[in-house]
Amino acid sequence: MTITQQYLKIVQEKLNDITQQQNNKIITAASEMAQRIANGGIIYIFGCGHSHIFSEDLFYRAGGIAPVRPIFIEPLMLHQGAAASSHYEKQNDYINRHLDKYNLTEHDCLIVISTSGINPAPIDAALWGKRHGAFTLALTSFIYAETQRSKHKEGRYLKECADIAIDNQVPIGDAVLSLPGQQAPFAPVSSMTGIFILHALFAEIISNLSQHNQPLPIFLSGNIENSAQHNQLLLEKYGDKIPELVNNLN
Repeated sequence: MTITQQYLKIVQEKLNDITQQQNNKIITAASEMAQRIANGGIIYIFGCGHSHIFSEDLFYRAGGIAPVRPIFIEPLMLHQGAAASSHYEKQNDYINRHLDKYNLTEHDCLIVISTSGINPAPIDAALWGKRHGAFTLALTSFIYAETQRSKHKEGRYLKECADIAIDNQVPIGDAVLSLPGQQAPFAPVSSMTGIFILHALFAEIISNLSQHNQPLPIFLSGNIENSAQHNQLLLEKYGDKIPELVNNLN
């Protein structure tokens, strides 16, 4: 079996396990989120380091929904310094001042992604969501909470701080392959399982929204004919709540 085949086998097994074990949570979360979107709410998404990639993947996405606002805190991303982002993620209360500019309300939802779920920044983000009455969803690896010490000042774990927590089935250290005579494992899976969970969740949200007898707020690809007017209406509808959709447009 080649390395590619080994990796594929592991990913397929994890996706199958997630579909069987986490499906009810995905369906329950999607129902709640669809109801809030139908009533005018939006979905905020936050992650540090590589987890911030999920925010970008779901934002302004062809085939995805428009009411999605990413929480981009640049020092917690990678382009201003990878090691620095890891350092800041581990600082208690660091994130709080950055969240003040986001008008999260009880009508909205918040998704927080952190595979380890032990660092203060994502935990503080989830607690911020709860304080504002938003429906909160955590995407994390449950095995970390079972085996690793929390770095949060209150000893809390991300999975404990959300209305619903979904297990992304990622092992300690993320990597799933190894070679004889080599100490470091390789081939991470958190992106593979996380993207699957979130797009499955959003597919369920769209299915729920279709029952509300409202136009579905789904972006079309800008690279197909006759999509511009459709997408422009969504920008006009959500631009005030999600300024990242329309910033620097003129």
